[in-house]
Amino acid sequence: MPARLTDHELARAAQLIREGKLVGFPTETVYGLGANALDARAVRRIFEVKGRPATSPVIVHVKSIEMARQLAQAWPAEAQRLAEEYWPGPLTLVVPKHPRVPDEVTAGLDTVGIRMPAHPIALALIREAGLPIAAPSANKFARLSPTTARHVRESFTEDEVPLVLDGGPTEIGIESTVVSLAGRAPVLLRPGMIAFENIARAADPGSEAHPSPGMHERHYGPRTRILLVDSGADFPAGRGVYLWWNRSGGTAKPVRMPATAREYAAVLYRTLHDLDAESWDWIAVERVPDSIEWMGIRDRLDRAAR
Repeated sequence: MPARLTDHELARAAQLIREGKLVGFPTETVYGLGANALDARAVRRIFEVKGRPATSPVIVHVKSIEMARQLAQAWPAEAQRLAEEYWPGPLTLVVPKHPRVPDEVTAGLDTVGIRMPAHPIALALIREAGLPIAAPSANKFARLSPTTARHVRESFTEDEVPLVLDGGPTEIGIESTVVSLAGRAPVLLRPGMIAFENIARAADPGSEAHPSPGMHERHYGPRTRILLVDSGADFPAGRGVYLWWNRSGGTAKPVRMPATAREYAAVLYRTLHDLDAESWDWIAVERVPDSIEWMGIRDRLDRAAR
């Protein structure tokens, strides 16, 4: 656990969670905005401070498979297999929910998304609170997800979020892969950095409520206009930045991005946060490869550019 987190901070954060208040905390993906997942009023507070629509469910974070099973009405054999293989880690499993899970968590659906995070601070907070923690990303709705504690503090007042636990920059940098196990076969609801090409098929949202967070048409975007371009493309008028990984060019300020998917994901949101603060007219982003390991990154960029 990072030395910057004291026992006092952890104890205070856990007490705030038990009191129905909100806490910002790091996971290996992005920073989360946490509340007691079993307290409907506390979960409603998440939606209020984020400006999040009630149709978007939130993920519940647990400390163990046993805690996850307590939140599920049914725990399929595939859920057990995937949890044993990928937890703790950036995988959210959507399963039939137990009645103890408030409808506010699930957008009124009969399923709940659960994951066991890999970050030591996140796990320590859940253990100390003694409760599952509902937590979407700790940002205003549809904006860039936070990958540092500073990003969280810039989004919320102290009245809204009394405490943010600082675990340094996140390791993975984009949100978890979400897979539904509520039907006969696993369904990929949101791509991430874990690939499921062998078991997942494309999801059809179908209902008014979304089966997973992060499924709104426009999401994960900075205030600055995002353009997805092919290498060597012409840029529009105005002051702009060009994020490239393969081929530079043009008259915009060049910002080189990593050429591997894992390294690219780790710095994507942090780079966009920094550029968003510089008041550019637009940010052009070179299209990333059309391969399975880049699938989660393509999803985030496509939604940001809409």
